[in-house]
Amino acid sequence: MASSSPQRDERPIVLITGAAGSVGNSLSGALAGDYRVVGMDVSVPDDGGDWIEIDLTSDDSVAGAFAKFRERFGGRIASVVHLAAYFDFSGEYRPLYDEVNVDGTRRLLRALRALDVEQFVYSGTMLVHEATTPGSRIDEDAPIRPRWAYPQSKAAAERAIAEERGDIPCVLLHLAGLYDDATAVPTLSQQIARIYERDLQGFLYAGDKDAGQSMIHREDMIDAFRRAIDRRGELPPELTVLVGEPDAIGYAELQDLIGGLVHGEDWATIGVPPPLAKAGAWLQEKAEPLVPDAIDKGKAPFIRPFMIEIASDHYALDIRRARELLGWEPRHSIRDTLPELVAALKRDPPAWYEANGITMPPWLEAAAAKVERPEALRGQAEATFRDAHRRNLWGPFLIAALGVWLLASPPTFGDVAGALALSDRVSGAALLVLGLLTTSWRLAPLRWASAAVGLWVMFAPLVFWTGSAAAYLNGTLVGALVTGLAAALPPIPGISPVASRTGPVIPPGWDYSPSDWIQRLPIIALALLGLIVSRYMAAYQLGHADGVWEPFFDVAGPKNGTEAIVTSSVSEAWPVPDAGLGALVYVLEIVTGLVGSRQRWRTMPWVVVAFGILIVPLGVVSITFIIIQPIVIGTWCTLCLIGAAAMLLQIPYSLDELIATGQFLRRRRRAGRSLLQVFFTGDTDEGDAATERSAAEAGEFDKGPLQVLRETLGGNVAPRWNLLACAAIGVWLMCTRLTVGAEGTMADADHLIGALAITAAVIAFAEVARPVRLFNVLLGAALLVVPFVADAGPASLWSSLVCGVALIALSLPRGPVRLRYGDWNRLLV
Repeated sequence: MASSSPQRDERPIVLITGAAGSVGNSLSGALAGDYRVVGMDVSVPDDGGDWIEIDLTSDDSVAGAFAKFRERFGGRIASVVHLAAYFDFSGEYRPLYDEVNVDGTRRLLRALRALDVEQFVYSGTMLVHEATTPGSRIDEDAPIRPRWAYPQSKAAAERAIAEERGDIPCVLLHLAGLYDDATAVPTLSQQIARIYERDLQGFLYAGDKDAGQSMIHREDMIDAFRRAIDRRGELPPELTVLVGEPDAIGYAELQDLIGGLVHGEDWATIGVPPPLAKAGAWLQEKAEPLVPDAIDKGKAPFIRPFMIEIASDHYALDIRRARELLGWEPRHSIRDTLPELVAALKRDPPAWYEANGITMPPWLEAAAAKVERPEALRGQAEATFRDAHRRNLWGPFLIAALGVWLLASPPTFGDVAGALALSDRVSGAALLVLGLLTTSWRLAPLRWASAAVGLWVMFAPLVFWTGSAAAYLNGTLVGALVTGLAAALPPIPGISPVASRTGPVIPPGWDYSPSDWIQRLPIIALALLGLIVSRYMAAYQLGHADGVWEPFFDVAGPKNGTEAIVTSSVSEAWPVPDAGLGALVYVLEIVTGLVGSRQRWRTMPWVVVAFGILIVPLGVVSITFIIIQPIVIGTWCTLCLIGAAAMLLQIPYSLDELIATGQFLRRRRRAGRSLLQVFFTGDTDEGDAATERSAAEAGEFDKGPLQVLRETLGGNVAPRWNLLACAAIGVWLMCTRLTVGAEGTMADADHLIGALAITAAVIAFAEVARPVRLFNVLLGAALLVVPFVADAGPASLWSSLVCGVALIALSLPRGPVRLRYGDWNRLLV
């Protein structure tokens, strides 16, 4: 803005409202040589220039601003350029549209009528016109039919101008979408960002893919304003002029251009039915309140339902009037400038996002803080992903082949019309399509859909209570293969570039990675044992086997203990065979145990948590079922005990990874990262750089087989003698019906306390869970009281008292903690 001078400035005055904005600054600079520019805005810089503060929503503010103007600059104005306006992209009506755009324009013109104003130039939009279709153009005579809140307010402002301008000559510039070499109108900049991020929405479009909107380069727009001001004495008193590039690039073509510039490849644009797209946008919009401060933090979804309705609107312009009356012709084109716009993005992504007012994706925000060149990191992560996808293409093809196998399965098993046959056919067709689609690395996220179908294939024989053992086996094997291939085969989709390319293998303050394969192998092996046992019992429940092996527990009647348990009212309360459901859980444990690398404690927190949920809470459920067997059902089940032991032993092996992930999430939260984003896409962390990771990665199995076996069975899990003794006491207590003749309430209490003592002792085998042993102190105290309440016999009394004292004494020593677990060590009392 020009500075005040003690000498009289004879240059014509141009008054610009909204002068502090981006366009206002550009226009002020372009006019400064030949005009004295006076800027008005709601907040003005304190630089001593020709600025006047004004609030167009206030009568007093407008009156005061023009009193200052008259005092400082007199009563003559060559041109008033009205840029000030309210705008947002929600599509919803806001009161500020009326208060600023319409009523504010009225106040401005009423104040200007008291001055000598040669011209009023209004910054309008081409969007006030009714859209056309590809192949046609709009001109200034096109009907005024705006489709959403912002252009509706601009059209209303133009009606207010017609009513309030009096004798002031008026030029309405109907402008196209603005861009320059580094920024663009939100619709275009968001489109570029979606493609850059390979966002799923960047592939989808719900309108006519040949429809597009005219654009205008900032320099051309400023030139149009300048020409309108310079020719103010030659123009008609009322004039509307469309200003923009005549041609409008269709959406699909623009996608291809951006995809080629950003990623060096053709970009597929997939048509989506408008009702489906609108429903998706509506759901995103309604989910917005679930994200704290979504709008304030710029995390609100950009695509809104109203955009789906106008997705086929086409704005190509007939600019003959601009040529004839203004002598204006665009010197730039979006097609020629797009390479510069994309180059600015790739040169400095964080700066580009900030300049365009777009919230950076979490991986980019983290990368900007971690490395100097986020674009290089993104490119490396993408190259690594594509290479891994190429090396494992056999996986998607095998999934497609398994889909064909499922399609052919019903006749093979003699079921061509049943519900399971229909399920297999539908699932097979889905897997065939999904498998072929995911041969494209760009569609790798669809692998999660394949995994979901695989889970259903395993579950369907239970839902339909199939009488065919072959069909049940087929569902288990095919479903497990599909789920494993889709979920566990590298590369895993959804991990952020910064998580995959930076950060340590070993959590800060730890001596090892809890996600090491040798840490997961015991869990996978135990889950496999549980799967075999559960499927065997499920086969009996489904009628595929005439009996179940039971070496120890027999009951009066035709069924042994195991058979009585799996056909009890407790088991039959489930709508599906509960043993089959247990088998499905074990398969999920195996699959989630296989998913991810040694860094998954920070690259895939959601998988670690899912793994922990499958093991810890479900392990407790399994123990509870064991507890109630003799109390509610009156017998035991050897296979159930084996399955429960397999589940219980998994818990100590899984806890260290859960703790490391919890510590990681807490650190990221303290660093200001979005917990939800980090949970699902991972992040970097404090510790060794990525370049140091390869050495640690290489050495995991570069040891002798006996050493690998020792580390697999040990590590964080170290069963101390006192904990083993506590577990032995628990076994004794569970057997007091046989050993000391316990009966009634006393026998039930011994059984319950014994099972809980075993559970606490086994969990405390893990060094990270060592404080859990203190729970047995409470159980020991209970054993000192129960026999007096339950009226126990002498043998039961002494058994309970001795076990109580021993349990308390054995639970007090912690023993050494050999390894470091970050700040968790201070909790290991």
